[in-house]
Amino acid sequence: MAQLNVNNNSANRSNINLSPTTVVTKLNPVQKPFVMLGVLASVILLIAILAIANGTQGVLFIIGLALGATLLHARFGFTSAFRRFAAVGNGQGLQAHMLMLAVASTLFAIILSTGFSFTGIEPKGYVSPVGVSVLVGAFMFGIGMQLGNGCASGTLYSLGGGSSSMILTLLSFVAGSTLGAYHFSFWMEDTPALPPISLATSTGLGYGGALAVQLVLFALIYWITLQIAKRRKAPVMKALPTTTGWKKILRGSWPLFAAAIVLAVLNALTLTVRGTPWGITSAFALWGGKALMTLGIDVTTWGYFATDANIAALNNSVLADSTSVMNFGIILGALISAASQGNFKPGKIKPGVAGASIIGGLLMGYGARLAFGCNIGAYFGGIASFSLHGWVWAIMAMLGTMVALFIRPLFGLKNPKQNDSVC
Repeated sequence: MAQLNVNNNSANRSNINLSPTTVVTKLNPVQKPFVMLGVLASVILLIAILAIANGTQGVLFIIGLALGATLLHARFGFTSAFRRFAAVGNGQGLQAHMLMLAVASTLFAIILSTGFSFTGIEPKGYVSPVGVSVLVGAFMFGIGMQLGNGCASGTLYSLGGGSSSMILTLLSFVAGSTLGAYHFSFWMEDTPALPPISLATSTGLGYGGALAVQLVLFALIYWITLQIAKRRKAPVMKALPTTTGWKKILRGSWPLFAAAIVLAVLNALTLTVRGTPWGITSAFALWGGKALMTLGIDVTTWGYFATDANIAALNNSVLADSTSVMNFGIILGALISAASQGNFKPGKIKPGVAGASIIGGLLMGYGARLAFGCNIGAYFGGIASFSLHGWVWAIMAMLGTMVALFIRPLFGLKNPKQNDSVC
């Protein structure tokens, strides 16, 4: 792996795509007690999943562990990628997204066109309607993730990695998602929307043609980000500490592009195991619904929950819900990885950060329900499934991010600056 002298970051601005995202340096000692705690909790939870659910759920939990580890080791950001690009023109994060989406789209095209499955479940992508709910929901999510300092995946892996404020973000995320479920019927029935549009099956292009179109779009966006970074003289991303040899996998930070490929492969694997792509926020609505049911509130009459599948999920153990077990895996995978790096250090939550986390979580939770998903289910899974709503989600979330740049300072949150050497 190429080494990086942080003092040379300014010189690398014009070649931002060539700037390494990791630097070889001395790492913190392994936090063995936290590593052991994370491993023990994972083993116990896996045994419980196998006992209560089945082997498929166990596999999905393990995939969740791998997702958490990958996100943590690369600090793979969706929120930060959008913010850096909107604030200073740094496109390194979005470039990694394009690689991730290109690999995932290629794998999804093969899987969806052939019906390949490891479990016999017919694979189906996330293809959702495009309407007012998506426009509003994705815009709200874009603002929310910048206030909460994390998207759906970011909230989970940052929580596992020791970020104390993410406890508030997650709790309000669940609350917002539950409120969105309560209002779901209004947004679906009383606001205009186009039917679900797949670039593969709704246009006559087929999966091969749709894949070709998306690969061109990914390459175009990649090129545009390079031009914008060059024109704005964007600062490069701060390099993360890593090491050499095999220890790099367990202890060091991973290059951003390597993590992008791993995430794409894991999402495709999820599709072949459970029949749908990776998702996160449906579990939050389920958790909120279960909590209200415990308090005696019947949520089965709500439009969102009034389906056989959701009613069954409300009545069954949360360990029988595939999205929930993957979320648990992400948190624990991130915990083990952070402790292996010696970076699991929860701290105090500043009042401004606490307020932003709560508001951000509420906006993300509500927005995700309206927009048929978050940065994972709608953006990552939607685009990889060739759904038009995934592209619309990305545009509206970026617009929400631009608005959030003016709101963040009100809570004491800093934005990247053009004259910074790194961002």
